[in-house]
Amino acid sequence: MGHRVPRHGAAGLLGDGGVPRRARGRLPLLLAARRPGLGLSVQGPYIDPSPPRHLIERLKERYPGAALEVTEFRGEITAVVPRDGILEICRYLKDEPAAAFDMLTVVTGLHYLDREYDYEVLYHLYSTTKNHRLRLKVRLKESETVDSVTSVWSGANWPEREVYDLVGVRFHGHPDLRRIIMPEDYPYHPLRKDFDVEGVPSETRTPGLAASPGFRDMESV
Repeated sequence: MGHRVPRHGAAGLLGDGGVPRRARGRLPLLLAARRPGLGLSVQGPYIDPSPPRHLIERLKERYPGAALEVTEFRGEITAVVPRDGILEICRYLKDEPAAAFDMLTVVTGLHYLDREYDYEVLYHLYSTTKNHRLRLKVRLKESETVDSVTSVWSGANWPEREVYDLVGVRFHGHPDLRRIIMPEDYPYHPLRKDFDVEGVPSETRTPGLAASPGFRDMESV
């Protein structure tokens, strides 16, 4: 083409539509030297390198004592919040314009053997409009339950069922809390640290499948 693409404005492609140049979220126009072709490279959305620390301060102001523990690692913030406050906190983080966490990307669960609590449930939040992320963590004991957040994000339905099925956490208020992977009458939760990965006595027999070789220390996984 022989000419430098202007820094501002638009560049036309053979008379069809324009390619705007913007500081953020732009579609860069790449012209390879001494090559007849035209290469287009699409960049993803702009990601602010600063994690949303201000949201933690807002959370502390609105719910004193809500953030029991806050950690930051590689630009991601994790906040431990009270078990009995998770539903109200999640609803606030979704409805508050400065937070706007309109997407719950996943719910995960962990089981422990030697801590003051038995389970951790993690909620990974994302804002499609603000383009920031936040992770909430709830800790609970074997005899306790945690409120379902399906009334805030309907997409929590199956992830909560998976955590219940594989880890054993029960979600209070879930509209359909039943197993999603294992059979409904299966008596164990395979992702608990006390689950024997070499197998447990079972009436189910699947011919042609060898047993798991060797034992793994699940506490170190």
